Amino acid sequence: MVDNESAVINTWQQTIEELLGKHFEKKELDFVLGIPGVTTMQKLGIENPDKAFELWSRNFQKYRSEIALFEGIDKLVNTLKERQFRLGLITSRIRSELNNDDALCEIFHLFDVSICVTDTVKPKPSAEPILAYFEKTGATPSTCLYIGDAAYDSACAANSHVDFALATWSNGKKEIPCKYELVHPSDVLNIVG
Repeated sequence: MVDNESAVINTWQQTIEELLGKHFEKKELDFVLGIPGVTTMQKLGIENPDKAFELWSRNFQKYRSEIALFEGIDKLVNTLKERQFRLGLITSRIRSELNNDDALCEIFHLFDVSICVTDTVKPKPSAEPILAYFEKTGATPSTCLYIGDAAYDSACAANSHVDFALATWSNGKKEIPCKYELVHPSDVLNIVG
């Protein structure tokens, strides 16, 4: 929904330099997109990932103005809401990070439920975030479509037996398993009617 790739990568570059004294090129940090920050810290071998993530959060404030909604997202979300679809947001972000996303705040009020990384014991790619959505809304796998742009999103949907639509407008990745491939946000309307 939000184009935060530049902000996230820039934040990771700065944070890694401060913590490890190493510079990573942007391409080397593609793996951080769509996964929880603490998981990234663990993959990088950073000691005390929770404390290190506090530094990441402070650094992120410098780059958050780079974040914007992808073109067509606001129209899609408004259309789905007008058609009385229940909307949920499942994210690898922590609640404070979500609440401080100025771009997402433009449409956040249209979502019925949001599930953050800290709302479940096991984050994506586990099924727990979607199962938490089911618990809060009474929805079932057959009544849901999970839309995402990362392998963790695809696995989360598969683990909870929910159809997955891959949003290729964000990164062009097409090798991620999915039932539907979306080129533009409006493509969702062709699936849900």
